[in-house]
Amino acid sequence: MQEISAIILAAGKGTRMNSPLPKVLHPVAGLPMISYVLSAIRSLEPKECRVVVGHAKNLVQSVVEPLGASCYVQEKQLGTGHAVQMAQPSSMQGHILIVNGDHPLLQAADLQSFVEQFEKQEADVAVLSAEMEEPGAFGRIIRHNGDFRAIVEARHAGKETLEIKEVNTGIYLIRSGLLEDLTSAIEMNAEKEEFYLTDIVDIANEKDYKVLAIPAKNPRVAFGVNTQEELAQASKSIFQAKVKTLMQEGVVVIDPESTYVEPTVRIGPGSVLYPGTFIKGLTTIGHSCVLEPNVFIKNTDIADACQIRAGSYLEDCSISEKAMIGPYARLRPETKIGKDAKVGNFVEMKKVNFGEGSKASHLTYLGDADIGKNVNVGCGTITCNYAANRKKYKTIIKDGVFVGSDTQFVAPVTIGEDAVIGSGSTITKDVPDRALAVARGKQFIKEDYIAKDEDECAES
Repeated sequence: MQEISAIILAAGKGTRMNSPLPKVLHPVAGLPMISYVLSAIRSLEPKECRVVVGHAKNLVQSVVEPLGASCYVQEKQLGTGHAVQMAQPSSMQGHILIVNGDHPLLQAADLQSFVEQFEKQEADVAVLSAEMEEPGAFGRIIRHNGDFRAIVEARHAGKETLEIKEVNTGIYLIRSGLLEDLTSAIEMNAEKEEFYLTDIVDIANEKDYKVLAIPAKNPRVAFGVNTQEELAQASKSIFQAKVKTLMQEGVVVIDPESTYVEPTVRIGPGSVLYPGTFIKGLTTIGHSCVLEPNVFIKNTDIADACQIRAGSYLEDCSISEKAMIGPYARLRPETKIGKDAKVGNFVEMKKVNFGEGSKASHLTYLGDADIGKNVNVGCGTITCNYAANRKKYKTIIKDGVFVGSDTQFVAPVTIGEDAVIGSGSTITKDVPDRALAVARGKQFIKEDYIAKDEDECAES
């Protein structure tokens, strides 16, 4: 295969998005839409990939450069032909692939097939086309006796031309060394005062180059995002594709239409996803787990046979095997839950190591704490980790401790092994191993404090 270089057009503002964010950075199923385009192009192992930026160029640059692309600036928005010129194609090596940055449904197989056909048919210039049931505003592919002659934009097309189903996807492949010559011959459109890349088809035909429109196998390659509605459609398509793949791999999905799993997530066979689950980022979930309805999980590692019960929110944490979380638990970053541990309803943890077999069954906040094995944390327990000096301090609770309900640990404090903390205590000092600690006000009783009837009350 001939060497390939790529140009991605990403300079436009995306006016119809009605958003301050550059169009190509809008998230599709959790990732910037341009990242899908870059991923598809990387499958070709290109010599280089140049992204033409313009609107909010620094933001776009901050996303695409870490993904291996280099940026070239189009200061004035003078059309797609001008944008390609700004990429300085004369200095690029190999055949040049041109793709729009707003085509998130583009896949590696689409481009690989396009390149293979281009080389097999020894084309000089090729456009990837697609058959659309409702072509709408797409430019139409004009053929004469089967030969590709031109692209006619819908707004300039007559009734007969508008009936053509084959459309331009905006994806081009040009033989090495030809692109600079073709784009320099494009004339400005008088109506829009822009240079249209589509004009290279006419120019290449006039120069007797071999020009092809190569039909794509799937019409989704033509799908570009220009509105918020189309953005939602793209996300839905990718979510559904991911869920379909998971089911093929043995994951049980109760309702695929209401289950949202980003492409970067991995889930083991035999796990069950209930409706309303939303799983993001670099999350990994083992086999035989159960995720109940309306669970939100981001960048979290969940081992085998765990149960994440309804309404729980997990972010940047890790869960060991056979643990049970929720319902309605919140695990914040840097929290690690041990094997067979239980984190119950309305429990919040932040930066906690919660040991094997330990339990915090309900209504508890634990932050900046190391909690050992087989610890029982009673209802209403709080680690007071944030001090008046705006610093955070650590609570250490060692193995086997029993913590009575409504306990406050004022950090820094250490509780020794097998200690017992009486309910209602405020613990400010370290507790030795196997000790009982009770720290609460003395109970005071005044009998007959409340009068038996109103007369007695009035007399008093």
